[in-house]
Amino acid sequence: MRRSPLVLAAVLSVSAIATSVSGADTTTTTSTSSTTTTTTTTTTTTVVHRRVAALTGLPDPTAVTKRRSALTIKMDNTPQAHPQYGVNEADVVYEEIVEGGITRLAAIFNSNLPTKVGPVRSVRRTDREIVFPIGGIFAFSGGAQYAITSIETAPVALIDQSNAGAAMFRDPTRPPPHNLFANAVLLMKEGGKVHTPPALFSYLPRKAPPVGAPAGSFTVNFGSGFATSYQWDTQTHDWLRSIFGAPDVTATGVRVAPTNVIVMSVKYYGGVGVEGSYAQMVGSGPVEIFSDGRLQKGKWFRRNIRLKTAYRSASGKVIVLRPGQTWVELLATGETVSVYAHS
Repeated sequence: MRRSPLVLAAVLSVSAIATSVSGADTTTTTSTSSTTTTTTTTTTTTVVHRRVAALTGLPDPTAVTKRRSALTIKMDNTPQAHPQYGVNEADVVYEEIVEGGITRLAAIFNSNLPTKVGPVRSVRRTDREIVFPIGGIFAFSGGAQYAITSIETAPVALIDQSNAGAAMFRDPTRPPPHNLFANAVLLMKEGGKVHTPPALFSYLPRKAPPVGAPAGSFTVNFGSGFATSYQWDTQTHDWLRSIFGAPDVTATGVRVAPTNVIVMSVKYYGGVGVEGSYAQMVGSGPVEIFSDGRLQKGKWFRRNIRLKTAYRSASGKVIVLRPGQTWVELLATGETVSVYAHS
């Protein structure tokens, strides 16, 4: 039967609609004197973006670190402060020289939030240099006015014992001033708007081979009895930390053992161990980086206080770390690191 033009148009229209609804994978048939069938298939490629924590380079499948600020807690590091709480759970720890040549810690938390961290101590001028690139929250226990004025210029929310509420508390089993502790979970809630921290370091791919000269152990020769030693553990692939001539073990019985240790040689303006002095972390200087049981030497660079520090080898290549916790030792110019190829 011969179809009218109107019927033929309707049939063609229905056929076009059916082809459109079928999706990306379609089959088209063309009729000639001999029947030929041509099939076209669209392939979809899925790109997987691996979620990692900015301050450790470790996997973060739930992206929890993207929903938190960096939380820096100033910690006591005298013999009376040991054993400490929570330092093993920090993403990054800076060790700085303060008055009298003793050292204090600035422990940065983002991946983990321990409910007891400390002892918490006072702010110093070097802390502004440390926290400026990451912002977030800075928790401390007061300080001299010049140090407080300095940290007030940094892009951080300041929390001390005067406004922390339940986020800071005293441990009656310890003598003051070594008995103030912080709850990182509560401090994070007090920090206001979230400022996700940037990555401070570059990291090796998981299966990349180690780089550098073998180093079984080394000692960072801080003066005034605060030298710290690290020994490579071939089982855990971490650096076992010791201080005051003994293993550095937390109050919960965990050995402090970072994956990476960066030793920056810095000038302390005002003099090493002098009250009011601070580590100059803008500029450049020698650096020794310990990772994978090896040592890489190079230079650190930082153009201004808002930028993170860059670490490069003698040939100018970026020095990369193994994902994990990193300690940064702010060693004064003229002080040394003793390195031993075999522990």
